[in-house]
Amino acid sequence: MSSEKILVIDDDSNLLEVIKMRLESAKYTVITTVREDEAIEAVKEQVFDMAIVDLQLAEMDGISLMKELKMINPEMPVIILTAYGSIESAVEAIQKGAYSYLTKPFDPRELLLQVDKALENRRLASEMKQLKEIISEKYDFTNLVAKSKKMQTILEQVSRIAKTNSTVYLHGESGTGKELIAKAIHIGSDRKDSPFIAINCAAIPENLLESELFGVIAHYPGLHNKEALKGKFELANGGTIILDEIGDLPLSLQSKLLRVLQERQIHPLGSKEPVDIDVRVIVATNLDLWEEVNAGRFREDLYYRIHVIPVKLPPLREKKEDIPPLANHFITSFNRQMKKKVKGLTPQAMQRLMLHNWPGNVRELENTIEFAMAMTRKNMLTDDLILQTSSHSDELIKSFKDAKADFEKNYLTCLLEVTNGNVSKASELAGKYRADFYNLLKKYNLKKEDFKKS
Repeated sequence: MSSEKILVIDDDSNLLEVIKMRLESAKYTVITTVREDEAIEAVKEQVFDMAIVDLQLAEMDGISLMKELKMINPEMPVIILTAYGSIESAVEAIQKGAYSYLTKPFDPRELLLQVDKALENRRLASEMKQLKEIISEKYDFTNLVAKSKKMQTILEQVSRIAKTNSTVYLHGESGTGKELIAKAIHIGSDRKDSPFIAINCAAIPENLLESELFGVIAHYPGLHNKEALKGKFELANGGTIILDEIGDLPLSLQSKLLRVLQERQIHPLGSKEPVDIDVRVIVATNLDLWEEVNAGRFREDLYYRIHVIPVKLPPLREKKEDIPPLANHFITSFNRQMKKKVKGLTPQAMQRLMLHNWPGNVRELENTIEFAMAMTRKNMLTDDLILQTSSHSDELIKSFKDAKADFEKNYLTCLLEVTNGNVSKASELAGKYRADFYNLLKKYNLKKEDFKKS
């Protein structure tokens, strides 16, 4: 039997038997009940991987039961069963936390398909949570637990990629956290207890780079101490190596790297015998490597060899909802370092952060907060300390309508962040009636729940 356990609640005992039979034929463990109180007790006593709940039950409606079950096990996906003609209620159930719904009478194949999808989604969410916990323990990776959908999508990719040995191609502007993502892939893999080696191809002189990458044997001409030097690939054996700024790798070394990736062997300088290696390779660049190929500065065959699993890291200006949690994280970090007790940013200071274009991305944000923390004598960071030397001339000129919309959304986001999602306080600060404020939130698809701190 499968280790995945499913709870099914319906007041129709005949339908329960049909569902149980279908699910058990797919090797799931199934527990059924017609009573709501028994379902609640079952979830308290056992860990279920998902539940199937009828919308219309004897004692309470399925949505209310779903809420109670998810209070006990928040990560358990729930599929709602609904009679034909109750689609509106089913949609309401999804809005309140259901994974999906099935209309009775349902196709058995559709039942199994929905169950498979729900369980796969739960498995992935569980892997992502575990990955975040591991990362949080080992590193200070706040931007990997950001709110934005773009970063959540990348985390989902990381969770899947980590389980493979394929070469990963990280592409993004400077300061977007490419090495951070590489570490996350390493930590989420079976190689996590083996070395993680990072090397910046642009930071090492060309005449030293080959020995740094592939090593050199003892007594090799030009080696001062006449001792063998292990290269980064050999040091990373069994683990992961990230080749940052791969676009700056000289053409003379590109062919040698291509051979390493093809043969899984390195040739230390001066050695006649190759050395076998088992290394997960991750490359990173802020260049458009295809343009480099067309310009003759990067080998096309190497491009295809490293461009196996591409991951595009978004710049901070495209995920501005991550700015408040990142800023608060940096404040907490610098409070410890500087022995200060700064509580946060004023609304005006946060607004300035939200309006900036961030050409330097997260690294620039960190530097901005560090400067403000060093200079402040107050318990809140004020706008006069934020981005003192920069201007907004680097931002694209938008239409008045678009600029107004951006300002309104950023302003609302800032208010909700500062008030911890309290709409009454936020509308009062904005000088708006609550009803008008709710209309603005609806206009920009902002939900107060997303801003409530746990």
